[in-house]
Amino acid sequence: MASQPELQAQSERLYVSAADARTFVQDVLIRNGVPPENAVIVAKCLVEADLRGVDTHGVNRIPSYMARIREGVLDAGASPTLSQITPAVALVDGHNGFGFLAAHQGMARAIEMAQIYGIGMVSVKHSNHFGMSAWVVQQALDAGLMSIVFTNSSPAMPVWGGRSKLMGVSPLACGAPGGREKPFILDMAPSIAARGKIYKAYRREEKIPNDWALDGEGKPTDDPAKALEGVMLPMGGPKGSALSVMMDVFSGVLSGSAFAGHVISPYHPSKPADVGHFLLAIKPDLFLSIEEFKERMDYLYKRVTESDKMAGVDRIYFPGEIEQLAKEERTKTGIPYVQAEVAALNKEAERVGAKPVVTATSPF
Repeated sequence: MASQPELQAQSERLYVSAADARTFVQDVLIRNGVPPENAVIVAKCLVEADLRGVDTHGVNRIPSYMARIREGVLDAGASPTLSQITPAVALVDGHNGFGFLAAHQGMARAIEMAQIYGIGMVSVKHSNHFGMSAWVVQQALDAGLMSIVFTNSSPAMPVWGGRSKLMGVSPLACGAPGGREKPFILDMAPSIAARGKIYKAYRREEKIPNDWALDGEGKPTDDPAKALEGVMLPMGGPKGSALSVMMDVFSGVLSGSAFAGHVISPYHPSKPADVGHFLLAIKPDLFLSIEEFKERMDYLYKRVTESDKMAGVDRIYFPGEIEQLAKEERTKTGIPYVQAEVAALNKEAERVGAKPVVTATSPF
C-alpha cells in the first residue's frame, strides 16, 4: 500500500492541452500499427471524453487498448466495412478493429440516410469498446440531427433477482439540437455508476461510494478492487436491469454480435470482444420547421433550468450541460490527470519509442 506522501504525489494534477493529448495518442496508436487516418478518429474521440470531464472513457483507456493489440485480440490495422441493407438501413462490420471507427462510420452513414429519408438506422457488429457514447451523439448534433445510440458491453451486473455477472453496464445515449440554448445530450449507464469510475478509483487508489457495487461475497464495498471482483448495482433496481437487457437486444441480438453475457471486457486481453452497437439518426424537422423545433427545444431548456429549485440546489442543468461546460473550461485550462495516469501513458509511449505526453503543473 502506498504511503501518504506517495498518495499525495500520485493525486497531484498535471495538465495537458487537448492538442497535445491528441498528438500523443495519435503517435502511440500509429506506432502500434493503427493507420494514421484511423488514429486521428480514435484520438479525437478519447480526448473529447476527457474534455467533457468523462475521464473514465478518455486517454487513460490507451494502456488497456494497447494490451489488447499486443495480445492479438484487437486488430490495430482493421477498418470497418459497410453494407447497405435498405435505402434507410445499413450494417457495419467492425472486423474487430477499434469501436470508435465502426461507430464513426456507422453514424456518418446514418446521418447521410437521415438527410435524404428523414431517418437512418445502422447496426454494427464485431466491434469493440467505443468509449463515451456522447461523442457519437455529438457527431449527429454537428450535422443538425437527433440521434439514439446504444451499445452492449461485457458482463458487470446481475439481472434483477440474480447474483452473477450477466449484463453489461453499457450506456443509453441520445441527443437533440437546440437553438440559442445548449443541445440535449443524454449519456447514462443503467447502473448506479459507470464501471469505468471503479477503474478510475482503482488507478487513483481512491474509495468509492458504498452503494455502487458488491464485492465477491455479495456485500457492499467502498474498495474498488473488491468491487471489480464483484458486481455493479443497477439504478432503480429492476428498471436499470431491464435497460441493460434492452441494450443487449438492440446492440447484440439484432446485429449478430455477442450478447447474453458473452461480450469480452476491454480490460481482459483474452479474445475478441465482439461488441455490437445500434445507431439511429433522425431529422428534427420531419413534422415541423427546423426553426419551430429549435424554438421548442429552447423553451424546454428554459422550463427545465428555470424551474423551482429544491433546498440546497443553486442551479438546475439540462442533460449534458455540465459536460459541455466542462469542455469549455478544459479547452482553456487543459485536461487534468494524476501522476500515476501520466506514468502509465508514458510507459506505453516508451514501449513503442513515442515521445512522452507534454504536461504542465498548473492550469494554462
